[in-house]
Amino acid sequence: MNILITRPEPGATATAARLKSLGHHPILAPCLSITRLKTTFPANPAAIIITSSQAIPSLPAHYAGTRIFCVGDATAARLQTAGFSNIESANGDATDLFRLIRSKNLPGTHLLITGQGHGLDLTAQLRAKNTKIIRRVVYKAQPVQSLPAALSDQKIDAVLFYSAESARAFIRLKPPNTATMEALALSPAVAAALHGLPWTKIRVALAPTEADLLALI
Repeated sequence: MNILITRPEPGATATAARLKSLGHHPILAPCLSITRLKTTFPANPAAIIITSSQAIPSLPAHYAGTRIFCVGDATAARLQTAGFSNIESANGDATDLFRLIRSKNLPGTHLLITGQGHGLDLTAQLRAKNTKIIRRVVYKAQPVQSLPAALSDQKIDAVLFYSAESARAFIRLKPPNTATMEALALSPAVAAALHGLPWTKIRVALAPTEADLLALI
């Protein structure tokens, strides 16, 4: 199958490799461009919270042994590759991450490292439970201006969507021939952002993990 990947790098290339190993033909069409932002960090947070692997390149090396809570196993694996060792994965979505952090009930200040406009609900929920949070924005995601020109010349069987932000960016670009494609969404929230285009079908992963998303193919 020809599978279109809409997530930005570095995840797009990793997903392409997984699809190739499954015998599919991946086509890269990231719908978001990532820009890194400079900021300052506290010296010794009680724990770090990561909601997306896009935040990992901004993590200072001196946090290598600090406890890190992350949203999913794929992000946990990337953290390990980057040299961080004290990692706990919620293996789910933002709600699961909230529950994991609350279950540990660590004293001290937690550092949430996130993207522009992201992590606001999680911050508010944790503060409402008296968890001390410092939020630092380390990147911003902006919609790309166009899809690859070759896209109109290829038959696409399915399109992978990992975030509602990517889904909305894809729809704004008015891609051709979506009525002949399946849309595969990581979560119900992502699927809800896909109703602006015709599809043969919109399908949602059983759990918000890449393994469950790829199982839809």
